[in-house]
Amino acid sequence: MVADYVIVGAGSAGCAMAYRLGEAGKSVLVIEHGGTDIGPLIQMPAALSYPMNMPIYDWGFQSESEPHLGGRRLVTPRGKVIGGSSSINGMVYVRGHAQDYNHWASVGATGWAYKDVLPYFKRMEHWHASGQGGDASWRGCDGPLHITRGPRDNPLHAAFFQSGVQAGYQQTDDYNGHQQEGFGPMEQTVWRGRRWSAANAYLKPAMKRFDVKVMRGLARRVVIENGCAVGVEVERCGEIEVINASREVIIAASSINSPKLLMLSGIGPATHLADHGIDVITDRAGVGQNLQDHLELYLQYASKQPVTLYKHWNIISKAMIGARWLFTKTGLGASNQFESAAFIRSKAGVNYPDIQYHFMPIAVRYDGQAAAEGHGFQAHVGPMRSKSRGAVTLASNDPNDAPKIQFNYMSHDQDWQDFRQCIRLTREIFAQGAFAPFVKHEIQPGADLQRDDALDDFIREHVESAFHPCGTCKMGAKNDPMAVVDSQCRVIGVQGLRVADSSIFPRITNGNLNGPSIMTGEKAADHVLGRTPLTPLNDAPWIHPDWQNSQR
Repeated sequence: MVADYVIVGAGSAGCAMAYRLGEAGKSVLVIEHGGTDIGPLIQMPAALSYPMNMPIYDWGFQSESEPHLGGRRLVTPRGKVIGGSSSINGMVYVRGHAQDYNHWASVGATGWAYKDVLPYFKRMEHWHASGQGGDASWRGCDGPLHITRGPRDNPLHAAFFQSGVQAGYQQTDDYNGHQQEGFGPMEQTVWRGRRWSAANAYLKPAMKRFDVKVMRGLARRVVIENGCAVGVEVERCGEIEVINASREVIIAASSINSPKLLMLSGIGPATHLADHGIDVITDRAGVGQNLQDHLELYLQYASKQPVTLYKHWNIISKAMIGARWLFTKTGLGASNQFESAAFIRSKAGVNYPDIQYHFMPIAVRYDGQAAAEGHGFQAHVGPMRSKSRGAVTLASNDPNDAPKIQFNYMSHDQDWQDFRQCIRLTREIFAQGAFAPFVKHEIQPGADLQRDDALDDFIREHVESAFHPCGTCKMGAKNDPMAVVDSQCRVIGVQGLRVADSSIFPRITNGNLNGPSIMTGEKAADHVLGRTPLTPLNDAPWIHPDWQNSQR
């Protein structure tokens, strides 16, 4: 079997690339280990806690024991299904801040500054909130990725927004537009009541319109001959075969599986590969290194009034919500319930937001377990730019074995300071007058936890991943010994091979990573096709005018 381009991974970036390459008249074969995304547990937005906890859809990765979190092993969900992690994520859409991409360019990712990526964000977006605030000139209006906002009709959303303003923070109509900083509505990849994954947006239309096919199988290694990638060795139905690429092989298998596949193919730290009996094709020390993630905490509050979504936390209500969604694609089932957001700065001297909030009108965990106290609400909060770095390494040379994932969370003193500040700033927000009719008491951490050491104990025990791993095949200059791909996503030292997914991010972006990952696939497709990149846009984003002296 042969195609012009073989893409490993039908996730956020892989689906976008398949569409754009197919649109250009190329034959594309996408290799995906997971199966179908058909079914209400994936397609119903409110059911988001189910697919990321189901082995049929999730790779089931866990971190190694994290030494700074008391030896805890944290779950690391990654999508093993058509659409990849865009089929099991929380559907939150965040571009990231302009300064994130300017930083990328400053460290060697030439051509990936904000002015360069903004036109790709606009190309991919179909934004449906133009009548709800924001500046439509900053957004795309006819791309494949539908972006909407939830109704925010629960009174707790208004309380969250008003409390932020009362605490002295900015308000923003569109954190993906001119101004990220502030309190405002959250955006979601939901369209007509369905999860609008990369599979729905890109891959399925590509398979209908273009010469794009999907093969189910496990990619074992990239076949490299005379320094050039010529295909991918795949295991399916108990047999091993080679899928040939007449032009290029593109890896888009996630920040966990992309470095694993490179190392299995002989691309990575030479000593590590030799330790596992793998012949070294090219010694790239950065493969698997630079692993980053966002951590977060839930600050949960009991509610004085029974207005939270807990009133629906029973089998009868869930059945009614599910039935309404199945027949009409409306109601509570049609939203991810993440409908309000905020991006703020932790202190004066920080020039753009470094804390993100997701607000929910229910107190519930990612695994779907509600707080024991009944009616409540919560804010997910965490720092955006931790200095901690980890690594993905091989457990063995068997492609069926999961890699070792060591995030090295909370390994910098600054991480602990940042999380304490997150807790204290959040408590201040919930202490504002707008929340007075609703706040009964603090469920967690609990009002009695005030001292630094008490907060640190809580953080150590309760901090969780926001499921935003990235950075393990860093993009950078060719003379950077830790760079894995150049600014056109080409693997340094091997011809005919690229990596394009969140693994190439030099540094993690503000917010959720689905949007930046799709953008990466969009932009990478133009590089693969040899096209001149879209014309840069020099729109200047809002920066707080007194950021040097003011925290808000």
